[in-house]
Amino acid sequence: MGQLAKSKREKISFYDFMELFDTEEKARKHFEKLRWENGRICPRCGSTETKEASHKQMPFWCPSCRKYFSAKTGTLMEESKLSYRKWLMAIYLMSTSLKGVSSTKLGNDLGIQQRSAWFLAHRIRQGWANNASRLFGRIVEVDEAYLGGLEKNKHEKKKRKKGRGAVGKTPVVAIKEREGKKVRALRVESTDAQTLHWIILNHVEKGSVVFTDDFKSYSGLKEKGYEHATVHHSIGEYVKGEAHTNGVESFWALLKRGYYGIYHRMSVKHLQKYIDEFSNRNNVRPMDTMDQINATINGLVEKRLTYQDLIR
Repeated sequence: MGQLAKSKREKISFYDFMELFDTEEKARKHFEKLRWENGRICPRCGSTETKEASHKQMPFWCPSCRKYFSAKTGTLMEESKLSYRKWLMAIYLMSTSLKGVSSTKLGNDLGIQQRSAWFLAHRIRQGWANNASRLFGRIVEVDEAYLGGLEKNKHEKKKRKKGRGAVGKTPVVAIKEREGKKVRALRVESTDAQTLHWIILNHVEKGSVVFTDDFKSYSGLKEKGYEHATVHHSIGEYVKGEAHTNGVESFWALLKRGYYGIYHRMSVKHLQKYIDEFSNRNNVRPMDTMDQINATINGLVEKRLTYQDLIR
């Protein structure tokens, strides 16, 4: 008889997690093990002929390019003065807090300045960028939402003219697999037919069943090679047989609770990074806690984000 599928994911409490990494050496070795599972190589030149060194911050030496390196080199952690333990703490908190963690609280928890915590959080978000860039589910739900402050709370000069209910807010489009429950969400400039069709064509396999509401911009998907069914929210219809968008709307509900309850404001400039954060948490939620952490660590490799690039 084959091995039974695991019915429940294995969770680790924050206390138990930090007990696993109660020293800086244990934390460092965990990063090194994940980085060089198949043998240590130089992140600069790719040489496999590397040696251990006595350098305090750079414990390895590459004779080929004659440079020191560490597990942080060539990752989003490069040049970070934060310890490996604090990186692990931040990754745990951001991975397991469903509504997110503000930079103020993250800074307090780690004992660092708010500005440093903000930069740290954005580097972790950068590691999550473009997860689930393409969805392969045969049934998907698509919906759009609008994020931003209320017009009545804005300064008179910044208020926009009245119009559709989303005036003054930023549109975001999300696609969610019905079976795998993975999400891909994107900030967009417009919710016209051309934009929505382009997103679906680039993220959903042709021939898939696409469920949407009756927003007119979704019209014409059948001609693009999809099976398309709608529910008419405008007349109070939310479920019609298998057709509904309840799954993707549950994603919006969590994102908006994080927006208004935790972050309070997400700038348009960085909005996609926050969307990637919530998408990633949704996508790794069925995984064991340790697998979530390790997936995030692996996502930091071969990426770079400087503070100047972030604020530019």
